[in-house]
Amino acid sequence: MWNTYLKSVRVLIVDDQDFIRSLLRHILGVLGCSHITDAPDGETAWDIILGNPPDLLIVDWEMPSMSGIELVNKVRTDKTSPDRFMPIIMVTAHTERPRILTARDAGVNEFVMKPVSAKTLFSRLNAVIEHPRRFVRTKDYFGPDRRRKRVFVDFERRDKKKKETVVDPKVANQRMSQDQINTMLNPKQKESEPAQAGNK
Repeated sequence: MWNTYLKSVRVLIVDDQDFIRSLLRHILGVLGCSHITDAPDGETAWDIILGNPPDLLIVDWEMPSMSGIELVNKVRTDKTSPDRFMPIIMVTAHTERPRILTARDAGVNEFVMKPVSAKTLFSRLNAVIEHPRRFVRTKDYFGPDRRRKRVFVDFERRDKKKKETVVDPKVANQRMSQDQINTMLNPKQKESEPAQAGNK
């Protein structure tokens, strides 16, 4: 199943560690990907994206010169971005709740915690390709829908309010499990609702 599912998907891996890039290449190869490019930093990745944009981006968080979050922001908001709807999966060992919220609010589609397993990576690939969240645009955000309730008017109204989120300090910096991360990033979607909205 995996071999045919991902065969034609062009993936760009961005991580400053050679070992991680090699590991992700191996896992993607096992899953059936045959079009894989990698970059050791965000600046190199951005040049690749401008010249030959991939179908999907897998990016680490902490990298020299341009972090993963900065790269995500460029893909989503830069006027020269060739595909602002590009699916983005962040892969990192940092799974504290504030980190997950920051990644989500930058426009990341999915989040995979290290160490990476083939099963987890495939489930997130399946989520962004087969079950994408629709994209929304507000004054301060463009990216996958972050709402837990899918009422566009409510979201617009909420966006105008104060954006400070109050979090219990006892749990603020606790690490989240992969299942908790998946639940946060994937609110249940009504079957009748379109997968995406908006123009590129």
